[in-house]
Amino acid sequence: MIARDRLSKLTSNLVLLAIGILFVLPLLWVLFASINRTAGLRVEFPTDPTLGNFKAVLNTDTTYRPVLNGIVLCGGSALLTMVCAVLAAYPLSRFKSRFNRPFLLTVLFCTGLPITAVMVPVYGLFVQLNLVDTIGGTIMFMATSSLPFAIWLTKTFMDGVPISLEEAAWVDGATNMRALKSIVLPLMWPGIAVVLIFTFIGMWGNFFVPFMLLLSPERLPASVSIFTFFGQYGEPNYGQLAAYSLIYTTPVLLLYLLLSKKLGGAFALGGAIKG
Repeated sequence: MIARDRLSKLTSNLVLLAIGILFVLPLLWVLFASINRTAGLRVEFPTDPTLGNFKAVLNTDTTYRPVLNGIVLCGGSALLTMVCAVLAAYPLSRFKSRFNRPFLLTVLFCTGLPITAVMVPVYGLFVQLNLVDTIGGTIMFMATSSLPFAIWLTKTFMDGVPISLEEAAWVDGATNMRALKSIVLPLMWPGIAVVLIFTFIGMWGNFFVPFMLLLSPERLPASVSIFTFFGQYGEPNYGQLAAYSLIYTTPVLLLYLLLSKKLGGAFALGGAIKG
């Protein structure tokens, strides 16, 4: 029996190790290729490391402007999504209504709706409203497309905040919005951080929406400009592509580091509902 348990644990560890290697190999390729003069598709440590690939991509047209555009688009969309998600999740979490379940089912349906299924009518609507090739219009659509998932997550985290805390504030004369701002949101900061990170990451890697709605090269975000490495001059320069990929992930890592303290603990409810 003991031998069987050991064999089972060994098999599980080997399977997990194999899965881990499959995830690590692409990351190693990006790291090694970014400092390799003659990078290819093989994972190999460069014999003559160089920073020339980074110097080649660190310019306004290739990196600086697209990354800035991406931060404006994704940051603005994520903030707009969070505001709307909180305002939508609050009544769903706090007030019982016969419309809650149909609304949540509608949100669930929108979550599973592929973005490619609605891009044609959306593009036609944007043409009629003169919103094509505008940063503001793209921000609004990206926020709208991310809103269903954000509402689901926000409501789940908001359900973890006891309503008795708000009831005490209501007795003292606070309005619903005042209670939401002063009590609920401070207690669910870890949840807000999670939703914000997931929303931003989903938008940061979104290629299709800005590719369809933005036409001017100076407005394209980094998720679209990376496409030029694959088709502009035939076979891509793998070294420069890897260097650009590392730079491309920097804003997401910085956002995670900034919000990591909020993710380190549970809701701050210590002793709040005792007595």
